[in-house]
Amino acid sequence: MSMLDPTIDPVEGRLITGLRGLPEGEVRDALLALVEDLAAFAQAPRCTEAQADGVPCSSAGTQCDRCRKAAFVLRRMRTEVPH
Repeated sequence: MSMLDPTIDPVEGRLITGLRGLPEGEVRDALLALVEDLAAFAQAPRCTEAQADGVPCSSAGTQCDRCRKAAFVLRRMRTEVPH
């Protein structure tokens, strides 16, 4: 592996190495923007079922991984993108 921060786990290291290995250009820029957007979504997903009278789960503060919305969206994206 490279001289990455030792607190970075192997999966993070592979992601960083892969991103750094992309040639400059439109595809790299688009992928970096997508990765940033996905990370922001996963960190603070917005409930698509939220209404003026509340949310479908017990609390608006409940993490989406408990209702599995964020996990579902990310899993669907991964399975629909050709490998």
